[in-house]
Amino acid sequence: MQAFALSGKKRIVNHGMCYSKGNLDIGSRLSENFMDDPLIPGLPDDVAKQCLALVPRARFPSMGSVCKKWRFVVQSKEFITVRRLAGMVEEWLYVLTTNAGGNDSQWEVMDCLGQKLSSLPPMPGPVKTGFKVVVVDGKLLVIAGCSMINGSLVASADVYQYDTCLNSWSRLADLEVARYDFACAEVNGLIYVVGGHGLDGDSLSSAEVYDPETGKWTFIESLRRPRWGCFASGFNGKLYVMGGRSNFTIGNSKLLDVYNTQCGSWHGSKNGLTMVTAHVEVGKKLFCIDWKNQRKMSVFNAEDETWEVVSLPLSGSSRTGFQFGKLSGKLLLFSSQEGTGHNTLLYDPNAAAGTQWKTSELKLSGSCVCSVTITA
Repeated sequence: MQAFALSGKKRIVNHGMCYSKGNLDIGSRLSENFMDDPLIPGLPDDVAKQCLALVPRARFPSMGSVCKKWRFVVQSKEFITVRRLAGMVEEWLYVLTTNAGGNDSQWEVMDCLGQKLSSLPPMPGPVKTGFKVVVVDGKLLVIAGCSMINGSLVASADVYQYDTCLNSWSRLADLEVARYDFACAEVNGLIYVVGGHGLDGDSLSSAEVYDPETGKWTFIESLRRPRWGCFASGFNGKLYVMGGRSNFTIGNSKLLDVYNTQCGSWHGSKNGLTMVTAHVEVGKKLFCIDWKNQRKMSVFNAEDETWEVVSLPLSGSSRTGFQFGKLSGKLLLFSSQEGTGHNTLLYDPNAAAGTQWKTSELKLSGSCVCSVTITA
């Protein structure tokens, strides 16, 4: 599928819809051609949107092909709000899987009951590793990473967006700095990337933020030290960066870097984890699996910044890798290696002690690389 660039363009908002302002004349023609036309003839647009909100999510791509105005409605943040007020939002799980050789991957989609729905169109751009995946405004973004070119790893600044409502990929503005093995998270509708390795392989301390409303990346205050192989989560308007390595530590870093998005500044503590292979946020808690022991989960409570440990009901090698998913407030534990014989496990953090773990019937077609949950 052909991608289109939004880099360096402004955006304008009209009737709750957001669209690119790459050309004022085009924007004017769009308004003249359909923005003032009724969504459904004979109905006010507010009523029409409530009618469209009742359509099952699986039919959104068909709705988007009816006309340009329906397409803009289905893509808008406002439409998610209307569906939420109507009690119609659906939670879908998107899982990136790979085959045994690691040379073929695909996104698999499942509904809130764990029923497999479909696969996504292939991701555009070259095959990459070291990228990050994040969700904002009901859309899935695949950010940066690195590709093997002439036998060398080359960092990328590419950002691709998958529109879950229209089942299509597009290209967004590039990062200011190409990077891989960095930390990334969404906080209050903005996307933050921090650290990683750059074009020449050097470790980075720089950080950037992306605003979906403007379609632009801008620098924020850098970390106090370069950091790579780390991960990030957002809680209470703050960005938490932990794990990985730093130029100022021997071995893995337990430093926890916290960015206050309101003040625009960093502060730190030594209350983090070291090498985390999987993590997922559920409510106000962060669930992590440490590289050294894949038989325990470390659970971070953002309210008081404390940790607790939960044992996994597994036997065998503690090196067998796992990745997280989540559906309906419950954790899914997928094997990240084929042929391990492990079933998908389900953990309910709100269940009574002793009943929190169950076996899930959900099965993937390959090893789990990563997953995200999108509500729309």
